[in-house]
Amino acid sequence: MSYEQLSVGQQIVGAAFSPTRETIRDFCEASLDFNPLHLDDNYMKGDFGKTNFGGIIMHGMNNFGVITRMLTDWLYEQSAVQRRLETRWKAPVKPGDTITPRARITALKQTEKSRWVNFDVEVVNQRNEVVAVGEAMAEFPA
Repeated sequence: MSYEQLSVGQQIVGAAFSPTRETIRDFCEASLDFNPLHLDDNYMKGDFGKTNFGGIIMHGMNNFGVITRMLTDWLYEQSAVQRRLETRWKAPVKPGDTITPRARITALKQTEKSRWVNFDVEVVNQRNEVVAVGEAMAEFPA
């Protein structure tokens, strides 16, 4: 698919990811983030203000990772490059959930030097609940 074949509203769906206790621990190791939110079931039995997670949760940056993978897998085939990604976490993801990233093209713009695509992105769980949202931008070099 070329830049000229893209259209506002076009959808992209990425690969699903099912975090486990092991993948969450692996992310702790890789990121050096050993927050008890991700490791300690006893700690997570407590309340955090009005919130009770009921168990360990996945790192929010894993949402960033599944979105990036979706975009770069799709963009690479087009010889395009991801240039920006901003995300916000909306709900926790727990071991046993399955999350899927999605994107929708919101704008196409050509400049003198390049061609640009803006996306709205989101990650949903197996109940179709939104767990992360954001915006992305990609460049399709001329």
